[in-house]
Amino acid sequence: MQLIDIGVNLMSPAFENDREVVLAASREAGVFPLIITGSSIESSAAALDFACAHPRECWATAGVHPHNAKTWNAQAQAHLREMAAGRALAAIGECGLDYNRNFSSPLAQRGCFEDQLALAAELGKPVFLHERDAFDDFSAILKKYRPRLPGAVVHCFTGTLKELDAYLEMDCHIGITGWICDERRGTHLIPLLKRIPPDRLLLETDAPYLIPRNLPHRPHRNEPRYLPHIAAFIAQALDKKAEQLAAGTYANSLRFFGLG
Repeated sequence: MQLIDIGVNLMSPAFENDREVVLAASREAGVFPLIITGSSIESSAAALDFACAHPRECWATAGVHPHNAKTWNAQAQAHLREMAAGRALAAIGECGLDYNRNFSSPLAQRGCFEDQLALAAELGKPVFLHERDAFDDFSAILKKYRPRLPGAVVHCFTGTLKELDAYLEMDCHIGITGWICDERRGTHLIPLLKRIPPDRLLLETDAPYLIPRNLPHRPHRNEPRYLPHIAAFIAQALDKKAEQLAAGTYANSLRFFGLG
């Protein structure tokens, strides 16, 4: 069984001392390649460098997370454009809106988001999207650019039925994480799984965050090697064999990101 983790924050300080070990453990668990998430100009550059050093095992996204939108300017945009030409780039992002804590102002977030969508549309790149407590503005902006984008995945979807249907209507892919394994806040996602067309479902850990709470042990951080556990939980909810779900989501990931 082979899986692709479409969202792992491998450049996080949590992995600073053992990225190679994490990568080896992921490979041993059948989770490869990894799509390393870029969330700032600096982390995107680091993610691309690591991916280039590990061809066919890693790819990367490059973008500016809404928390970092206050850093967005013409220079950042120029750097992102340069990075988008790299061999290891899988998508533009992580980009979007997050009104939960507003580390950057909503105005700054919206401008940063629109600029990245416009760049992705210009360059023919899919987008890796983040939305939290900002659905109305997020969906309105995305709807303007979606016809010009080759693909869009709503990363770490934790929303409502209404929100899911809106994303599916825009022909978005849906990324599901170990959030669904959390009995305190993720159970509402279980009945929504069957509404996601099988060819639109993608799997991710968002490591080192979102440790699946139903693991038989409690690790100090999440890692890509736990993705098979998440896949098995989702497969059971869909009345599928884990191998069937893995094969489908693996093919979806290859197709969405255009991985050879």
